[in-house]
Amino acid sequence: MRARAYIEELASNGRHHFSSFEAFQAIGGSPAAVRAQLRRLKEQRLIAEPARSFHVIVPPEYRRLRCLPADQFIDQLMNFWGEPYYVGLLSAAERHGAAHQRPQFYQVIVRKNRPTLSCGDVRVEFIARGDMEKMPVATVNTPKGVLRFATPEVTALELVGYPNHSGGLSNVATVVAELAEHLDAGKLIEVARLSPISWSQRLGYVLERVGHEDLSRAIEPFVQEQAKSYTPLRRAAAVSPAKRSARWKLIVNAEVEPDA
Repeated sequence: MRARAYIEELASNGRHHFSSFEAFQAIGGSPAAVRAQLRRLKEQRLIAEPARSFHVIVPPEYRRLRCLPADQFIDQLMNFWGEPYYVGLLSAAERHGAAHQRPQFYQVIVRKNRPTLSCGDVRVEFIARGDMEKMPVATVNTPKGVLRFATPEVTALELVGYPNHSGGLSNVATVVAELAEHLDAGKLIEVARLSPISWSQRLGYVLERVGHEDLSRAIEPFVQEQAKSYTPLRRAAAVSPAKRSARWKLIVNAEVEPDA
């Protein structure tokens, strides 16, 4: 079997990914010869290789990307690596209808740091969270299978926990304002108990800042009970002379200006 026939057979059966090992077995011949065939298919933009030995079939509608969109292969790639994951931060917010603008990177939460993945015009950013397997996720069907997404509550807390990956605090506030209508106060407290208390302090302040007093009131008793000290709103910024919020035990050392 030739490589072109192999990928056509896979696609006809609704499968759009394969490993190098699977190709070697199906196509036959020496690994070097099979690699040469795959390389020609890649040059023709019929396939792409987002990660070493992991290939995706690129249908005509995505040839301009020179890859499949990330949401159509991330689940398969993470299974190939044997790694737990969920889609998070701005990519999860977009899924929940709260993306202020399409993020430049598809953002995936994993246990350990991984370098950014580039496949044609597609970029995937991996953000490490050591306890990510404790987080509740939502499973969503896609044209190519399923995807694991952070719940709205996990997303809100991680946005304030990873502001440098989320466009800065003002963008975080803009996204949280849109995400708030999808947040359940009880579930938010449950996730808060699994996360650093400083995240709840910052999220409470942001919710107050964007006018969602119902949610900020819900999280306030938890912060007052659990926060043992003041924490800076922005970790890398100077803390003096900055005003303090007793409500959130927060040093307000950064401006938060959400878009109207």
